[in-house]
Amino acid sequence: MVAVEAAGRAGAEAGAPLHRDAELPEGFWYGVKRRVLGPPLVTEQLQEQRLSRPLALGVLSCDGLSSAAYGTEEILYALLPFFGMAAFTLVLPMTLLVLLGVFLVVLSYREVVSVYTRAGGSYVVARENFGPRVAQVAAVALLIDYVVTVAVQTAAGSAAIVSALPALSRIPVIGPKILLVISLVAICLLCLGNLRGLREAGRIFALPTYLFAGSVVLMIVTGVIRELTSGLQHVHTGAGTVSIGSHSGLIAIGAIYIMARAFANGGSSLTGIEAVSNAVSALRPPEGRHARQILAMQGSTVAVLIAGISWLAHVTHATPYTAGFPTVIAQEAQLVFGSSPAGRLMFFALQAATAAILFTGGNTSFTGFPFLASFVAEDSFLPRWLTRRGHRLVFSNGIILLAVLSLALMLVAGATVDALIPFYAIGVFTGFAMAGFGMARYHRRTREKGWRRRLVINTAGGIYTALVVVLFAVVKFTEGAWLIVILFPALVYVLIRLNRQYRTEAAILDSPDHGDLRQHTPDYSRRVVLLLVDSYDLATVAALRYAKSLRPQELRAVHFSLDSARADKLRQQWLDAGTGVALELADCPDRRLAHAAARLAASEVAAPGTHVTIVLPRRSYPPLAGRLLHDHTADRIARVVSHVPGAAATIIPFDVQHKVETIHARRARAAHEGGLHDYEWPVPPPGTDPIGSLRAPGQATVQGRMHAAQVRPMAGDNVLACEIADSSGDLTALFYGRTHITGMEPGCRIRLQGMVGTGDDGRPAMINPHYELLQ
Repeated sequence: MVAVEAAGRAGAEAGAPLHRDAELPEGFWYGVKRRVLGPPLVTEQLQEQRLSRPLALGVLSCDGLSSAAYGTEEILYALLPFFGMAAFTLVLPMTLLVLLGVFLVVLSYREVVSVYTRAGGSYVVARENFGPRVAQVAAVALLIDYVVTVAVQTAAGSAAIVSALPALSRIPVIGPKILLVISLVAICLLCLGNLRGLREAGRIFALPTYLFAGSVVLMIVTGVIRELTSGLQHVHTGAGTVSIGSHSGLIAIGAIYIMARAFANGGSSLTGIEAVSNAVSALRPPEGRHARQILAMQGSTVAVLIAGISWLAHVTHATPYTAGFPTVIAQEAQLVFGSSPAGRLMFFALQAATAAILFTGGNTSFTGFPFLASFVAEDSFLPRWLTRRGHRLVFSNGIILLAVLSLALMLVAGATVDALIPFYAIGVFTGFAMAGFGMARYHRRTREKGWRRRLVINTAGGIYTALVVVLFAVVKFTEGAWLIVILFPALVYVLIRLNRQYRTEAAILDSPDHGDLRQHTPDYSRRVVLLLVDSYDLATVAALRYAKSLRPQELRAVHFSLDSARADKLRQQWLDAGTGVALELADCPDRRLAHAAARLAASEVAAPGTHVTIVLPRRSYPPLAGRLLHDHTADRIARVVSHVPGAAATIIPFDVQHKVETIHARRARAAHEGGLHDYEWPVPPPGTDPIGSLRAPGQATVQGRMHAAQVRPMAGDNVLACEIADSSGDLTALFYGRTHITGMEPGCRIRLQGMVGTGDDGRPAMINPHYELLQ
C-alpha cells in the first residue's frame, strides 16, 4: 500500500493554525482556466443547469434542423452524374422517402423519452432491454456518430460562409484550404463554449436555430409565391459543378444502385433527431413530457425545411459543386431573393443563419457525447475519468476528447460534406435501430396500455433504420464506410475487454473472502520507520518531521551510497543539523535503489511482529520541468516496497514551486487581505451567528455549507463529524450514534442550532444540534 501525505501539512510549523485558504495560492494554469472558462460552479448549482423548453428546442434541435441544409444537396450529388437532368425530378420521391424516415424516427423516439427520462437515448434502451454487452453496439454507434456529426456540421458551416463570401477562397496560402481552416477554428470554439457550462452554451447556441428555421421558411414561402406568380428561372451554373450524366430512364443499368446511394445520402438529414433523447436529463421537469413536445416540434420543422429545399431544387435546378461551394441552398436563396439591395440583405442573412446553425449543430454532440460517455463509463465499459464533472459542472474530459477526435477526423478526411458523409449514417442509424427494437422488446415484456400500437411504431422504426444501415454499408463501402464497418466491431470488442478488466479488478478488490477486508486492529510489537535520504534539504526536513510524528519504536535514516563523496557530505550535514536520528549508509552495488529498499524492508519485517514504514521525501516541480529535469525514484521505490508483506511506503511530496508561491502569497496577504475565491463560502444571513464570532460557550444558530464529513469510531459506537463553514470560519457538528444523515452530503447548505463548545482542535463545535437542510 502506498500512502500519500500532503507536504504542506507535513511541513507546516507546529502549533500554527492556518486559515483554510491561506496555504492554497492559485496555480498559473488554474488562473488561466478561471479566466477562460469563468469562476467554478459548486456542486449545489448542478440542478440549476437545466434547460427550459424554448431553450432546449434551440439547443437540441441544432443538429436535426441543420441537416436540412445539406440533405438535398447530397441526394443530387448521387443522382446527377447518372440520371442527368432527370435528377431534379427524382429528388422529390427521394425526399419523400427521407420524410418517411423522419416520421418513423420521431414516433419511435417519442416512445423512448416517454419511458426513459434519463439521458442516454438508445444506449439506455439497449442496456435495459438487451443487457450491457449488447448495449455497447449502441454505445459505439452513438459515439462514432457524435464525432462525425461535429466534423460534418462544421464542414457544411464553412461551406455556407464561403458561399456567401467566395473571395475567401482566393486568399493566398490558406485559400485552397479555407474550408478546413474555418472548420478547425469552429470546433475549437465549440469546445470552449461547452467547457464554460451547459446553460451558457445554451444561450449562445439556441438563437441560430430560430434564425435558420425562420430564414429558410421565408425563402420557401417567397419561392412558392414567385413560382405561382411569375415563375422561377433555373440557376446559372459555372465551372466546377458535379458531372451531369446523360442517362434519363429508370431502366438504365445500375439505376437502382444509384437511387439507393441517393437515398443513403439523403438519410443524413435524419441525423440529430435523436439528440433530445440523449439529453433528457438536461431538461427541466417533467422531462418526459417536455422531451415529447420538443421531438414533435423538431420533427415537424425538419420535414418542412427538407421538403421546401428539395422542391426549390426541383424548380431552380440548383447544382452541387465539387469544391463544396456555393451550396445548393445558397444558389436557391440567391435566385429566390434576387439581386436587389433587400434581396442581397436577405441572402446574406440566410447564409449567416445557415452557417451559425451548422456550426452550432455540432453542439448537440458536445452535449450528448459527454453524457453518453459518462453513462458507459459508469457501467465500466469506458475509462472512469469520463464520469467526472469539471470546472463548470460539465463533463470536461468528454468534451475535450470529442474535440480531439473530431479535429483528427477533419484533418484526415478533409473538410467537405461529401467526403465525410460515408463515415456518417452507419453510426446514427444503428442507434436508431437499437432504440426501435429495444422499445419493441420493452412493449412485449411490459404489455402496458396501448402496447400493441407502440410495438408497431417501434418495430417499423427499427426495421426502416436497420435497412438504412445495411444499405449505407453496401453503397458507401468503397467511399470510406469500410473504415466504420471495420472500426465498429473492433470498438465494441475493446469496450467489452475493458469491462472485463474492470470486473476482474473489482472481483479481487471487493471480494468479501479477502482477508485484508476484515476489520481488525494490527498487533505489531515492533514498529520501524525508515527514512530514505538522498540529500539534506527542506524536503528531507519535512519528511523527517512526519516520520517522527508516527512515534515508532525505531526510527533511522538510510542513505544508499552510490557516490562516496556525496555520502560523506550528507553525513557531515546530518551531524551538523543535530536531528537526533541515526543516519545509516547502506551499500547498493547494482544501483537498483527500488530493489535495495525492498530488500531492506524485507530484512526488517523478517523479525516476528514487525511492521516497517518506508518514508520517501519527493521533491515536486512544475510538470514540464519535473519530467525533463528530475526522475521519479520515490514512486518507483514505493511501488516495489508495496509488494513486501508487512511493509508500507509513504511518499511525502514537497512542492518547491509551491514553497516560493506561498512566500509571495503571505507577503501579498500582509498588504491586502484576501485569498482564494474559487469557492464562495456563504455569508451568514441575518438572524444567525457568524461562526468566526463564536469565542465562548453558549447557545448559537449558524448557517453555512458542509464541506466534509467523517465517521469516527468511539467507545464501541460511531460519531458522524460534519465540518460546516461560512465566510467567517469553520465549525464541527458531532452527531453521536450516527453514520449517515439523509441529505447531509458535502456541498449541502445547512442551518444548525444548539450549544457551542470548543473541540480538541480549538475550533467551535456543536454536539447533536438541531439541523435544517436548506435548498
